[in-house]
Amino acid sequence: MVSSAGDLALDYSAAGVPVRDDLRDAHRTLLDGLRRPGCWFTSAARLAIATESRNAPHCALCRERKAALSPEQPRGAHERTRAGRDLPDAVVEVAHRVRTDSGRLSRAWFERTLASGLDEGPYVEGVGVVTMLAGLDYFCRALGVPPFPLPPPLPGAPSRHRPAGLRSGIAWVPILAPEDASGPEADLYDASPMIPNIARALSSVPEFVRLLQHMTRSHYLALADMSNPAAGRAIDRMQIELVAARVSALNECFY
Repeated sequence: MVSSAGDLALDYSAAGVPVRDDLRDAHRTLLDGLRRPGCWFTSAARLAIATESRNAPHCALCRERKAALSPEQPRGAHERTRAGRDLPDAVVEVAHRVRTDSGRLSRAWFERTLASGLDEGPYVEGVGVVTMLAGLDYFCRALGVPPFPLPPPLPGAPSRHRPAGLRSGIAWVPILAPEDASGPEADLYDASPMIPNIARALSSVPEFVRLLQHMTRSHYLALADMSNPAAGRAIDRMQIELVAARVSALNECFY
């Protein structure tokens, strides 16, 4: 994916270290994607979800749930930002829980969320907004720079596009296997002998598969290199995986 976001000026100066051009391009591409209408949400709604996800660590209910033995016990309402005041309750719940306590999400929670009026497509799009932005925000935190401001919304209506070939029963939500990708999704996945399920997870909203691969190529490795133990960057592959495993453990990553 080539960035079309030349108007997005991102400030890395407080980091005190150089930031590679491919990383800068990936960050602009991500923010440009978030400011556009999606499959199920308008641009304004997507940016409101992003704002809510950033606010989640400061939400009293989220903090209480995070500290509780079970996240199902604390009850109440999430503290919303002005941007998120018109979002459905289920969307705010996704924005807050995925950002603050993803390691304890359960199938029961997922099913309750859908039963409260959120369809699978909007659920996946909401998760995509939250997770993509979280990665960018944590990059900024690691460099010691403030989170990048969210851009203003762009006009347009959601496309309501649902890819052909989605299969249910593999994950909580339908996913698109590379061999089933056709039409607009024919080139959805990078050329690779193996496409892991984590790269397919958001495939009911194809733009997030493309954004994830773009971010992965610059921040980690291209999918085609994942099975190559000799692939590396300034540190070698074993060091890369050690860092990745440690970060995943600290974040209680499902994988």
